[in-house]
Amino acid sequence: MAVYEAGENSSWRLNIITQLRDRNKTQTHCYLDLISLHNRLFDNANTLRGENLQLSIANEKLRTEAASGVTGTGSNAALEAKLLAQADELTMLHRRRGEHTQQIVDLNNKLQEAMKELQLKESSLADKVDINNVLRAELTRYAAREKELENINQMLKDEHQALQLAFASLEEKLRKAQEENRQLVDRLIKYKSKDAEKMNEENDNFLKKRQAKMQKELEDAARDTRTASPDRGGTLEGTAPVIPSSLPTKIAMKFNAHEGEVNAVRWSPTDRILATGGADRKVKLWDIAKGSYECKGMLMGSNAGVMSVDFDSGGNYVLGASNDFASRVWTVADLRLRHTLTGHSNKVMAAKFLGDATKVVTGSYDRTLKIWDLRSKACIETKFAGSSCNDLVTSDGSGSTIISGHFDKTIRFWDTRTETGSNLQLQGKITSLDLSRDANFLLSCVRDDTLKLIDLRMKMIVSSFSADGFKVVCDWSRACFSPDGQYVAVGSSDGSIFVWSVNTNKIETILKDHTTPVTAVSWYPHGAFVASVNKAKWATIWGDV
Repeated sequence: MAVYEAGENSSWRLNIITQLRDRNKTQTHCYLDLISLHNRLFDNANTLRGENLQLSIANEKLRTEAASGVTGTGSNAALEAKLLAQADELTMLHRRRGEHTQQIVDLNNKLQEAMKELQLKESSLADKVDINNVLRAELTRYAAREKELENINQMLKDEHQALQLAFASLEEKLRKAQEENRQLVDRLIKYKSKDAEKMNEENDNFLKKRQAKMQKELEDAARDTRTASPDRGGTLEGTAPVIPSSLPTKIAMKFNAHEGEVNAVRWSPTDRILATGGADRKVKLWDIAKGSYECKGMLMGSNAGVMSVDFDSGGNYVLGASNDFASRVWTVADLRLRHTLTGHSNKVMAAKFLGDATKVVTGSYDRTLKIWDLRSKACIETKFAGSSCNDLVTSDGSGSTIISGHFDKTIRFWDTRTETGSNLQLQGKITSLDLSRDANFLLSCVRDDTLKLIDLRMKMIVSSFSADGFKVVCDWSRACFSPDGQYVAVGSSDGSIFVWSVNTNKIETILKDHTTPVTAVSWYPHGAFVASVNKAKWATIWGDV
């Protein structure tokens, strides 16, 4: 290291000497003639000074001789002539000396200017040397930095190569995983097909057993020779006028409906059949016609929790909306899955039959409503709402008007025959909608812990229902009208069911049995039954069986 530093010191000294020599060569070249002339002038001046001295000595000798009278007259004349010549020559030499002196003065001035310029050059050279030293130091630092960067670059190249190898390995693993996933999906599809076939076979066996049981009961009835007494006759169901709703006061029955939270409940419009949908991905049908509950069947096929259930007007089909972004249609008679409606990009919160059993409308968290034709099994129209849909209803039998409730506190009215529509703004997120039987009034459950009664003929709020202790459970809490439209009912977060009178806006009764929040209620269309479900698997039937 010391040798290296000594070599470095010698090199910069030699470098400076070389630079000074180069500077002397370049900067003294222009003064060579001046310096040569100056030297000749000094030589001439010295020569003239010597000659002048000799002439002065000779002149003194001549003066001395002249004074002593040693020389003759002729000699004096010659000496005077010579003295005059010497005097002239001396005068000329003095004149030349003055000129040379002036030239020397001028040359000295030029030399001083040249020295000043040389000093400036030297000062500039010193600055340049300092700058050069700084630049050399920076160059050394940058060289070290460059070497460091080269090392880092090499390390990054090595890491990049390693990452490329890892990426190639991961890509190969991904390809194998995708291939394995495809095989698993194929196997899953096969297993699901087998499960569907097995389920259909079980449903067929169940229907056969049920038909055999009914056949046996009919045969037993045919063998019975007793006749019905005349005073026990009655009217056919469906021909009787609408019976005014009566308030339920007690529990008729309760049962575990699902293996988890129960999200939806709906009565069949024709029979005492209750449909429930739960977080266990199932829709279950319950028969309570004989004064007790009996599971009529399970409707399978959903891959996530069921959020909404609905019957068609004839009670022949069940429609379920699921969190797996799809809706499904089953037949009640044979419990078979008939249609799977996929196309939403988020969970489907509500699904209703639109007019007849061939059309369906669904509302989703993807901020759209879709209308489906079950005959072509395709979406025939998409409505862009701009906000997540929590519930919807259809306000006429032809299915020309759709009403939807949304996360952005807005109720939207859609006319399927045109592109027109209108909105109604509320004070909270809408969790559910229900229509009165005459389709003149709309009941909306709102997250500000109120129920709003809306007159659809004027599209304005005419009543608001609230009470101490009533808290809306969740974004899909379902409220309902009574069949005659005289009462409204909804479940609360404390497990109570609040029932208000539409005419007086007062609470008529509070039904208490649930110990967990009640998510949905449904009023039986032809009697005094109210069905409620909660977040703890339970379904409760209120009323006199």
